[in-house]
Amino acid sequence: MESKSPKVSVIIPTYNRAEFILEAIHSVFAQDYTNIEIIIIDDGSTDETAELLAPYIEQGKVLYRYQENQRQCVARNNAMSIATGELWCFLDSDNRWLPGKLKTQVTYMQTNPSVDIVYGDNQLIDDEGKITSQKNMRRHSGRIYPEMLRDNCVSMNTVMARAECFKRHGTFDPSFKVADDYELWLRLSAHYEFIYLPIFFAQYRVMEDQISSDKERRFLSNERALMKFQQQNPNLLRQSEWDAVFAFFYTRWARVRYVKSDVSGMKQMLNKALHYQWHNKYVWRAILKWLLRR
Repeated sequence: MESKSPKVSVIIPTYNRAEFILEAIHSVFAQDYTNIEIIIIDDGSTDETAELLAPYIEQGKVLYRYQENQRQCVARNNAMSIATGELWCFLDSDNRWLPGKLKTQVTYMQTNPSVDIVYGDNQLIDDEGKITSQKNMRRHSGRIYPEMLRDNCVSMNTVMARAECFKRHGTFDPSFKVADDYELWLRLSAHYEFIYLPIFFAQYRVMEDQISSDKERRFLSNERALMKFQQQNPNLLRQSEWDAVFAFFYTRWARVRYVKSDVSGMKQMLNKALHYQWHNKYVWRAILKWLLRR
């Protein structure tokens, strides 16, 4: 029976997303799994968010808390501190879940008790909610820290995780202004089994004002995340493998700077890559491509 199924906590941070917040929560109400609690933390919105949510708050359909603006990761952490579910999911207030997400993931978690975190794919949508792309990066299953050290393959809005993961190894690091999700999933990947299901679970809205579009800031934060992870798990890899991780990372950063015509910045990153591993083939291929295009 549904009542004996695990409770799912749905964590929704929001900030000035009155235009989209109802779409987000309606996509949760439309799920065919009902043993849920919806926790909305309003990170200091100055628009009509509170007024729009008032009927749902009065009916007890959502638990709403308002806080002074402290950033999205703090809002998520505050929601997690009061969540009572055995399983936790995350939905940004400008995005939507697709039908069947919760039931599919709960069923998988119940059938596979050794699995700690399940995630899947996104559809990209525009401001009007129209699908613009269904292409997704390569994703992985298992102890995925080797893949996570190369790039973040876990999409926040598609995740379902056991609450115990966060209780044992922490929530979002508020010192990260961007890429706090990457730091969290990377940290957890050293301890838990991730399973990728090739299913579209969410629709991710791409807008000009989103912080994720700032690649330079994201690389800076990802650099911090990698260094923090190495400090916490120094024996997880051999030194040569750590060197390869950073050589690959700085080469990727160099490529981004090259695309932006920042040749000086590109050279700076390539020098860092060579400092870590001067014989790395990936680094030298990038250098040769640049030389041939000059």
